[in-house]
Order: sequence, then C-alpha cells, then structure tokens
Amino acid sequence: MGAPHETPVPGGVRLASAQGRWVLATSVLGSGMALLDSTVVNVALPKIGADLDADLAVLQWTVTAYLLTLSSLILLGGALGDRYGRRRIFVIGVVWFAAASLACGLAPNAGVLIAARALQGVGGALLTPGSLALIQAVFHPDDRARAVGAWSGLGGVGAAIGPFVGGWLVDGAGWRWVFFLNVPLAAVCVPVALRHVPETRRHDAEARGGFDVPGAVLGALALAGVTYALIAASGGGLSPGVVVPAVLGVLLGVAFVRVEGRRADPMLPPAIFRIRLFSAINGVTVCVYAAFSGFFFLAVLQLQVVAGYSALRAGTALLPTTVLMLLLSARSGELGQRLGPRVPLTVGPLLCAAGMLLMLRVGPAAAYLTDVLPALVVLGAGMVTLVAPLTATVLASVDVDRAGLASGINNAAARAAGLVAVAALPLLAGMGPEAYRSADEFAAAFRRAMPLLAGVLLAGALLAWLTIRTGTLRAAEPEPARRCHPECTYHCGVGAPPLDPGEQDPRAER
Repeated sequence: MGAPHETPVPGGVRLASAQGRWVLATSVLGSGMALLDSTVVNVALPKIGADLDADLAVLQWTVTAYLLTLSSLILLGGALGDRYGRRRIFVIGVVWFAAASLACGLAPNAGVLIAARALQGVGGALLTPGSLALIQAVFHPDDRARAVGAWSGLGGVGAAIGPFVGGWLVDGAGWRWVFFLNVPLAAVCVPVALRHVPETRRHDAEARGGFDVPGAVLGALALAGVTYALIAASGGGLSPGVVVPAVLGVLLGVAFVRVEGRRADPMLPPAIFRIRLFSAINGVTVCVYAAFSGFFFLAVLQLQVVAGYSALRAGTALLPTTVLMLLLSARSGELGQRLGPRVPLTVGPLLCAAGMLLMLRVGPAAAYLTDVLPALVVLGAGMVTLVAPLTATVLASVDVDRAGLASGINNAAARAAGLVAVAALPLLAGMGPEAYRSADEFAAAFRRAMPLLAGVLLAGALLAWLTIRTGTLRAAEPEPARRCHPECTYHCGVGAPPLDPGEQDPRAER
C-alpha cells in the first residue's frame, strides 16, 4: 500500500487535493460508525428482546453499557490522541469498535451482548474525539472551516439515513446486521487512514502531562454502580442488590471528585466549574440530553410495541428531527449569535417539552401524519432552536485555549445524563421487567414518562433563563484569529453535543 504520507502540520493539506478528500472521507467513515450505532440500535431493541428472550433491563443495558464506557473514557481518548498521535488512536478506535461490533452481532445471549456493547463504547471513546481532531490538525487554516462543514454535513446525512437503514436491516436480515454493518465500514476506513492521513500529535507541556487513569476508572465505576441500581430497582425494589451498588456508586463518585481535586493533571478539572456560565450551560445540557435520550429510547418502543409499526417504519418515523437539524442548524447558529443564547436556550427546551407532550396522542393504530409527525416536528424545532446556541455558549464560556476541554466535558456530561435517564426512566414511570411485551402496560407507562421528560426540559429552560445573559456570546467573543468555530454551526447531532477539539496551536504540533 505504500508508506503513509507525512505532511507538515498545521496547514499542510488542502481540501481540494486528492489527499484532502481522502482525509475527509476517512474522518466521515470513522465518525459515521459511531453515529450510525447511536441511531440504529434503539430501533432494534424489540427484536433483540424477542430473539434473546430478554426483559426490559437487558434492553436498558444494551443502551447504557455503551454509554457508560463512552462517557467515562471519551476525555481520556482525546488525551491519548494528543499524546500518541491522533491517527494512531483513531485507527485503534476504529478497529476496536468494529471488533466489538462483530462480537455484538455474534452474541449468543444477553450477557455477551451487554459486555460487547461496553467494549464498543471503549472503541467509540477512542475514535470519536479523533475524527474531528484529524480535520482540525491536518487541513490548511484557509480550508479548515469548509472541511469541518463538509464533515459535519455528511455526518448529518448519515444520521438521517441511519434509522432507515437500521429498520430495513432489522426487518430483513435481522438485528445482528445492525452491528455487522460496522465491519465493512472499518475495513474501508482503516487502510485509507493509514495511507492518506498524516500523523499529528501535540508536543507542548500539556500533552506531556500524565493521564488521569484513576479518574477515568473511578468515574466509570461510579456511573456503573448508580446505573446498575436504577435498572435493578425496576424489578427488585429496594433489595440489598439495589442498595449496595447505589451506595458504592455514590461513594465512588465522592472519591472521583476528591481525586480530581488533588491531581495536577485531572481529566475533569474542578476549577473549570468555578466559571459560572460554564457550570450553568452544563446544567442545561444535562437536562436537555437526559430528556432526549429518554425520549428516543422509549419512542421507538412505543411506535413498535403500542402503535404496531415495523422496525423500518418506526426508524423512518423519527427522521423529521434529524432532517430539521440538518437543514436548519446553520441558521439557528446565526440566530443565536444575533439574539444571544438566553432566548434560544429557554424557548428550545419549552418547544421540546411541547413535542414530547404531543407524543401522548400516539397510541394503538396511531396515524403518522396526524398523531406522530406533529409531535416530532415540534420536538425537532425545539432541538434546532437550542443545540447550536448551546454548543456556541459552551465554547464562549472559557478561554479559547480551553475550548477543547470544555467541549469534551460538555459532551461527556450529555452522554452521562443520557445514561442515567435511560436507567432511571422506566423505574420512575413504573415499567415492569416485561412491560415492553404488553401494549397496554407499555402505553400506560409511556403516558407517565412523557410528562416526566417534559418536566426535566422545563427545569432546563428555567435554568437557562435565570443564569445565562443575553449578551453572553458577544461579550465573550475573542479576536478573530483566536475564535472557536463550533462544528454545530453546520449540523448538530441529536445524541450529544459535538465534541470540538478547539483550535489547534501550530507551535504545539508536529
């Protein structure tokens, strides 16, 4: 295949060149694997449960095991790329993700599937930070914005077709092919990356610091304890098997905070939360993405179990939210710059709450045009309104040199919030272990869950209104040469805020 190309960094590769197109292609393929996974697995959950004779807890773990390792390790994955080479860690992540996906597809039982999903999250934590970081570090500064826009737009197209492809595979070849799909994508991505993507890494003092492995482990174990307790409580009540993991999770969470406060190079620096705006916007993020994750987990089940939709029809039914994000995110970002973030971050969650309440109309034999579509259009309008300004406010809340860290923390917070929401919502809504097997039981629990999610969104809207000033983005605007340009200006995903590495410093790269 020949030796890999080495290009001076930064500013070596032009988007119009053959190498530039290859770099863009491999970044899109890599991020597309993780993006497809986040959009298609939910569609397959009812068939997974039926095939493996699994209860609702298994379906929850199928989602949360992946989110657990991904949210816990994603900051560490970015740091590994900075130190050991972004291409190297990206390729390792792609191979790891594909191998874990193969194990998911071959899983003979629920235990193996859940373990493989956790391993898949580790791969996602390695490849997700590297995808955009490759573009930021490799492309010429004059082409970087267009490259990021192309990467984001193509990712949006992938997100839009993901539920359709997932539903088609589930109804046709079977749910296992939702995971097998990642293997040929990786088989194309890895050789292209090795041949055409130049290696980049940081060589400044920050990159030479230690890795916060204790923090990552403690954070993962704390989340695992709390998640296990919440899921187990749905079927077992307050038994020792629930109380003990919950207490251990809380204690490990306290230990995590103490370790981060004492380390010289913490994964999650406590000092950054002393910035009032940064803490506030992360609070809004937790509310918003907890509600989103809970909604998409339950909505596909409601459409299939209660409304009688096939997997293909259920996946396609959810497309309006992604299509609206793809078409209107750029305009939303521009509007947020003009109006300031306070109004969009207040109105957006309120619209999302209204959309979720409209989903209460979705019952047996629901008509798509009159029952499902209006709710998803209102929900999508709310997501369009809030996500781009949220991302811009995260980057504006800190110095430009810390934008990558701020974005990483915000992304991890959103995924952790989604993890807890998927674990807790069935418990709060009174769903029993076999609820998804009964249309009447699941419909009743769904009617209890939607107002809960709407309440979380109302809390996010109130927090935004009380803590975020209208002129925040203009007041925090740095000089043009040092300005961060969030990729969410082009397209915002629905699973988590974009993971933006920030502007790369030429003097810190090789």
